[in-house]
Amino acid sequence: MASTPSASLSGCVGGTSSATASSRASPAVGSVNAAPHAASSSSSSASIAPKSKTQVNSNGYHPTNPPVLLSAMRSAPLDLTSVERRGQPTTSREPPKRNRLYGLEDAPTYRPTEEEWRDPFEYVRNITPEARQFGICKIIPPDSWNPDFAIDTTKFHFRTRKQELNSVEGSTRANLTYLDALAKFHKQQGTNLNRLPYVDKKPLDLFRLKKAVESRGGFEKVCKTKKWAEIGRDLGYSGKIMSSLSTSLKNSYDRWLTPYENYLRQAKPGVYQQLEHEYGGPLTPSPAPSPIKRSMVNTPSSLRAESPARYASDVLQATLNAPKQESDRDTIMADAAPIPSLPSSGGFTAINSGGFTAVNSGFTSVNRPNPTDPKSFTPPPKAHGSPLPSGKNTPDIRPSTLGHATSLKRQLSSDSLDSTKRETGTDREDSESGSRRSKRLKKETVPTVAGSHMSVFRPSAPRIPAPRDESSSPGEKCETCGKGDDAGFVAICESCDHGYHGTCLDPPLKAKPDADWNCPRCLVGDGQFGFEEGGLYSLKQFQEKAAEFKQSYFESRLPYDPILNCARPVTEDDVEREFWRLVTSIEETVEVEYGADIHCTTHGSGFPTAERNPCDPYSTDPWNLNLMPLHPESLFRHIKSDISGMTVPWVYVGMIFSTFCWHNEDHFAYSINYQHFGATKTWYGIPADDTEKFEKAMMEAVPELFETQPDLLFQLVTLLTPEHLKKAGVRVYAVDQRAGQLVITFPQAYHAGFNHGFNFNEAVNFAPSDWEPYGFDGVERLQQFRRQPCFSHDELLWTAAEGTSSMLTIQTAKWLAPALGRVRKRELGGRDDFFARHGEDNHDPCSLNVEPAGNCSLDFEVLDEDVPEEEYQCAQCKCYAYLSRFKCHRSGRVLCLRHAGHHACCDMSEAERFAGAEHILYYRKTNDQLDETYQKVADKAHMPEAWEEKFEKLLDEGSKPALKSLRNLLNEGERIPYDLPSLPDLREFVDRCNEWVEEATNYTVRKQQNRRKNDKVWQSGLRRSVGPGLSAQELREREFRRVDNIYRLIDEAERIGFDCPEIQHLQERANDIRSFQKSAEQALEHIRRHDQESIEKLIEEGRAYNVDIPELDRLSEILEQIKWNAKARASRSRFLTLKEVRDLLEEGHRLEIPLYNDNMKYYGDKYQAGQQWESKARELINAEIVHYPQLEALSNQVQSNSLPVSADTLAAVDQILHKQREAHRQIIDITERSLNPDYRKRPKYAEVVEIMKKLEDLNSKPTGTLDLEKEQRRHEDWMRKGKKLFGKTNAPLHILKSHMEYVLERNLACFDIRNDTPRLPAEPASRAASEEGEAKVSRSWEDPTQVEVFCICRRIEAGMMIECELCHEWYHGKCLKIARGKVKEDDKYTCPICDWRVKIPRDAARPKLEELISWQEEIPTLPFQPEEEELLKKIIDNAQEFRNHISAFCNPVLATPSEADTQRFYLRKIEGAEILLSMETNFFRQELHKWSPVAPEPPPVLEISKSTRKPRPTKLQKMLAQYGVEDPDDLPENMKSKANSLKRKAMNAEAAAAAAAASSTTGLAHPNMTSPTPHSFATGNHSFFSRGSQPSTPSLAGAPHAHAPQRSNSISSSRPGSSLRPDPLEMGNPPGLHPDFFISGGNGGPGPSLAAPDSTLAFEDRLPRGQDDGINLSTDAGKAKALEMLRLTETGRKRAEEIFGPGVWNSRDDAFGSRSNIGQGQQEDDKDVDKMFQDLTNADDEDDPKKDRQRERDRQSVTADSFEAERNAMDMEDSD
Repeated sequence: MASTPSASLSGCVGGTSSATASSRASPAVGSVNAAPHAASSSSSSASIAPKSKTQVNSNGYHPTNPPVLLSAMRSAPLDLTSVERRGQPTTSREPPKRNRLYGLEDAPTYRPTEEEWRDPFEYVRNITPEARQFGICKIIPPDSWNPDFAIDTTKFHFRTRKQELNSVEGSTRANLTYLDALAKFHKQQGTNLNRLPYVDKKPLDLFRLKKAVESRGGFEKVCKTKKWAEIGRDLGYSGKIMSSLSTSLKNSYDRWLTPYENYLRQAKPGVYQQLEHEYGGPLTPSPAPSPIKRSMVNTPSSLRAESPARYASDVLQATLNAPKQESDRDTIMADAAPIPSLPSSGGFTAINSGGFTAVNSGFTSVNRPNPTDPKSFTPPPKAHGSPLPSGKNTPDIRPSTLGHATSLKRQLSSDSLDSTKRETGTDREDSESGSRRSKRLKKETVPTVAGSHMSVFRPSAPRIPAPRDESSSPGEKCETCGKGDDAGFVAICESCDHGYHGTCLDPPLKAKPDADWNCPRCLVGDGQFGFEEGGLYSLKQFQEKAAEFKQSYFESRLPYDPILNCARPVTEDDVEREFWRLVTSIEETVEVEYGADIHCTTHGSGFPTAERNPCDPYSTDPWNLNLMPLHPESLFRHIKSDISGMTVPWVYVGMIFSTFCWHNEDHFAYSINYQHFGATKTWYGIPADDTEKFEKAMMEAVPELFETQPDLLFQLVTLLTPEHLKKAGVRVYAVDQRAGQLVITFPQAYHAGFNHGFNFNEAVNFAPSDWEPYGFDGVERLQQFRRQPCFSHDELLWTAAEGTSSMLTIQTAKWLAPALGRVRKRELGGRDDFFARHGEDNHDPCSLNVEPAGNCSLDFEVLDEDVPEEEYQCAQCKCYAYLSRFKCHRSGRVLCLRHAGHHACCDMSEAERFAGAEHILYYRKTNDQLDETYQKVADKAHMPEAWEEKFEKLLDEGSKPALKSLRNLLNEGERIPYDLPSLPDLREFVDRCNEWVEEATNYTVRKQQNRRKNDKVWQSGLRRSVGPGLSAQELREREFRRVDNIYRLIDEAERIGFDCPEIQHLQERANDIRSFQKSAEQALEHIRRHDQESIEKLIEEGRAYNVDIPELDRLSEILEQIKWNAKARASRSRFLTLKEVRDLLEEGHRLEIPLYNDNMKYYGDKYQAGQQWESKARELINAEIVHYPQLEALSNQVQSNSLPVSADTLAAVDQILHKQREAHRQIIDITERSLNPDYRKRPKYAEVVEIMKKLEDLNSKPTGTLDLEKEQRRHEDWMRKGKKLFGKTNAPLHILKSHMEYVLERNLACFDIRNDTPRLPAEPASRAASEEGEAKVSRSWEDPTQVEVFCICRRIEAGMMIECELCHEWYHGKCLKIARGKVKEDDKYTCPICDWRVKIPRDAARPKLEELISWQEEIPTLPFQPEEEELLKKIIDNAQEFRNHISAFCNPVLATPSEADTQRFYLRKIEGAEILLSMETNFFRQELHKWSPVAPEPPPVLEISKSTRKPRPTKLQKMLAQYGVEDPDDLPENMKSKANSLKRKAMNAEAAAAAAAASSTTGLAHPNMTSPTPHSFATGNHSFFSRGSQPSTPSLAGAPHAHAPQRSNSISSSRPGSSLRPDPLEMGNPPGLHPDFFISGGNGGPGPSLAAPDSTLAFEDRLPRGQDDGINLSTDAGKAKALEMLRLTETGRKRAEEIFGPGVWNSRDDAFGSRSNIGQGQQEDDKDVDKMFQDLTNADDEDDPKKDRQRERDRQSVTADSFEAERNAMDMEDSD
């Protein structure tokens, strides 16, 4: 990318010092090595000698890769964090205002708020008045608005345009183009212009010399007036002027310029004639195509690898660096000493600081010979992610039709046509369309592959080249006549390769030239210029390329920064100054690339779209550039198809110095440009008011360019410095756009700009309603310059006019009506002009005016349908003839009315064309339709003005307009959706009138419902009028009802000045009120003459007026008093409540009835008596003990004296009396029934409970309640006794019955003697082996005889079952409280039946049968029939039946060892029952121990069977555990009182239970109770669950089993088991058993009985008699044991005091603190047994010794009061 100037040139001035940013390879396609080409072209020669005709592309190398679809290409993604983006740290801050180059002012910058940002069109409308004055403005969105970049950077690829900066500036390009043609001319004449001539040691700018001479009248005049010295000063030759300066200038002009200027005067007419023939029209206005189109005309600029600008730059640069003497052009000047450059203050190297040394002399264009000078600088090449292939080796490559032609300047859009389209003539014509914009997307050319190029150009001015054979090569035939060399020699142009006959040239060429020859067209020039096509890139590749170029360019041009230790960073000012320096430099050419006009339809938009990003909120954001053109307020929404670049956005990818030249938007539309990311983009804008000044300045600056291209400003290829424009009086403003910012350009405003680095922008046009006049002028301007418009402006207007009624709003009609008026006027005028001319040339009746048509030769048709665009585009001016078109049948050309007949569409004469033969005239709309549509829109637009006219007319009709007319006009105005100036005033006036009418109506019209409401209002008003005060609402009501308001309203109506019927009605009402007031005054004067009816009639008349009249109020008061007296007299005969009497008295006071009035006095006395009664009654009702006789007297007093009392109080008294009477009746009834001798007829206990609950609601208890309560307590004492028998002492009373039901159910199963008979041990069903060889007998579980029962509970198999290893009976794990996890498969288990030491878990105590019988015998003595009687009878009968059944097996004399299994069977049933058969239990245990001993000791005598469950903690115990203390005294202070209360209750309960037990010791004699001793057990440890062998017994042996059945519904115990041990509390321990221990029963009952010493006495009775059960009182141990047993009852305690003295308990407290019957030695021996018991069961029957001591200390003597209190406390606990 570096070059050095050539030292010497031959034939022309050569090498240019240039820098280029356009790589000669496209990094996005293929892999091509360009090194060979660089090597082959490394010659230092840059002459324009005959060049090789080798086929190369525009980038100077051979294409080697096949085409690749863009949609199939993938590249590395762009890192968006590496570019400046809005909201990222990389974003540069908005710098403060700076002094711009050329002193330019900044255009305004706007920062809308969130509210302002909502509607883009509303915001633009608000800023337009200010911003329009600058032409452009910048908008910085709110911080919250930051859309994501929506393009996939891996798929996005684009083609660039190459831009030579000094070629885009108009003056520089004109200079270089002129020098190029001048060099060609002199070369052809044999006088080669090797270099520019030198004057005063400086190169002479021949173009400036030519301009200076022309400005002073030409060569002859300058010579005559001697202006050469003046010209020299203008050219910069200052200081001492040599005497030969004028001569040198004159000689240089005469030698180099005069021959060429003379030639131009001769050759220009012929060249221009050729151009006019090709373009089909005169050059003014110019029909030249857009520079983005490829020309099919061979021109110097299109056929040479070097452009005129570069060629002329080579000439100038060679002049600057070559010596004055001529030398061979192929020899590098080695003796040309370089001029050192001096640093400037701006950080750049001065252009001519030491002479004319190019700034970028170290850069060489890649299509120039590579330098051999080792001093030159070449930036190191950088990889861009892929090899560098051909920039033309892409899908859109187009082989040139010019044969072996070299590169053409970029004349195609980045989205050029497909290469295959260019092979046909039609597509070639399409490719030459003349608009900058690509136009509507045609359906047949829409690409099917994303990223492919679109055919989007409208056809432009057709060129008409000379007819020749397309198959022939260029140069074989003459371009003028189309013939070959048969007609003479054909001279081939060295520049364009076109051939011409010598005779066809002007001036003619007599002989075929021997050397290189240029045709007149190449020497004169056709002014064509465009941008050469660049490479194909991805965004990442282009970013790397741009960064490399920027760094390489500036790294040697900026001063060293000692702080940063590198070159000073590049500022925006540096870039701007360097850009304009390069643009205006004729010595230095820098080439960059710009990705411009990239279609969003194929490449994608940077904004999210609803199709690709439906969930992104920015896809529907109104500021999204994809949506703005079709905004509801945008006129572009009326365009029927998409227009790429106008209604569909284009994107732009820039690099440093890439530029967009001066232009304004197509159709003078608004444009909006958003920068997605990247470096700054600087804009320059010119306001629309200075458009003419700008265009004039441009034409004056470069008239040479406008000479052949008057439409130059349409081509976007020309710049002019702001400095030049400011000198011409043009206002120029600038603005810097950064990432995330918007720039808006306004209609007709010229704008240009350049980029500071890599960036990505997106732009689109939009059209608010104020654009339309500009759009109309824009179309006229396009037609004037024969430029193709992007759309039909007429079609847009008519689409808007003929749209739906909802679309045609007044706002639309306001701008549409004048627009349609202009179009209608133009169209009708054009039709009239055509008809006039047609009538002159047509002598037959015209088909346009006569019906039916005559013999007119002109065809006419009204065709209101859409046709292809080419069918209604004028062939002459390129405008769209939408409403009328004139078509030639011969040529097929279409013309507008302006050119119809005038333009030679065929070979007919003008008169014949106007006559219409072989022509047809189409109307889209007839004249009537034009008028109708316009009138419709005009009427719509005139609606606001028409309404204003009606308003003015109504006001002018009279001083008092009718309110109805005003309302109608207001309604009509409110329906007009437009801002009407007079509407607010009219609305305010009508609202005031309506308020008056509404207020007046209240006094003139009153409906029936208002009448009833007003009656209440009047009555309440009368009542409150005598009150202490009124509320604000009441005051407003009274003010509203004043009669003075009517007279006020009449005056107001006169002042307002309007007319309505309510005014007359109100006047009539005022007259009626005056008449009523007179009548009322007369009635008040003679009130006694009027009765109630007449007064009411008069009042009714007054109320109808709906106002407060003083006389009416007085009449109402008198009427109220009359009505009160009548009501009071009538009420004496009926009963009144106290409230009714109070209301009557209050009403009398309100009506000001005097106290001496008879009714007032009467009801006053009644009210006082009623209050006294009320007070007394409430006192009795609320008393703690109700005195029913007084209540009865009060109730009778009301009836006898007709006292006014409160209904609630009277009802309460009657209710209390009724409840009392009913309760007393029920008490008497149940008391009498409880005395019935037959206890079965006595009342049920439940009935008593229900009655007692009812009595709780009474404040006092009726007579007999206390006796009933005593009887209830006596019955409940019987129930408590039953609870104690079953071990449910602390349970509620209702638990007794449910527990007895459970006991009966268990006993029925255990005492079953029918189905459950003695049997051999059986296996459970789940373990029973199948019987082999026999058919299985199905069992029915419903049949009890078929059911196998097990365990002590005698139930079927359920859950986990355990087999005893001795008796082989199966037991439920749940019954034994053994958890599943505690049992192993090989564990051995001995059941409690085989080994009496194994404890049976019990949830409740088992009463003895004898105790139940004794308890049953007390039932006849009870006052009420207990509900448990039947259950108790069934339990006893069932047990007696079982006892009788087994009595035969309880004879010790008859018992044999063979009966051991039967005895074991019955013992198992007895142990499973819930009542204790003590005699049978002890007998079977003794017998089994005798026949099959397991334990070493015989079993003790069992007298009681207690629960094994651990007692529930009391409330006091829970409290102690909660606070973690053992003594209540250690509790917190706030809890001690509650603890003491619980403690007293527990003590009272224990005392009450003991007293009840002592009082119930009647009836049955209790057997002797003995307690077990430690000696009852063997001293050795014994394991009931062990994995070892069990000691064998003589009679029982078997393998242990522990089996869990596999049935799905089996139930297993969830409680963990514990080891088993004998319960010392349940088992007595006699010294031993011997055969004569058993005696025959002495009670006459069947079966044997246990011999016991005087079993009828209690222990405390037997002890003094010496029957001490083996207790020796003389020893301490015997005494301790006796005291332990005596302390259990109150009688025993007294007996102990009698035996051992009164202080025995104080001295033995510590002795009783522990269990004295368990020795320490034995406890140590049984340690293992205890541990195993804890593992198998969770029962613990030992009380805490500390609790026993505490209970013993807390015992008190029981009295009758304490017993009663304790019984109440127990009832409370039961309820809990």
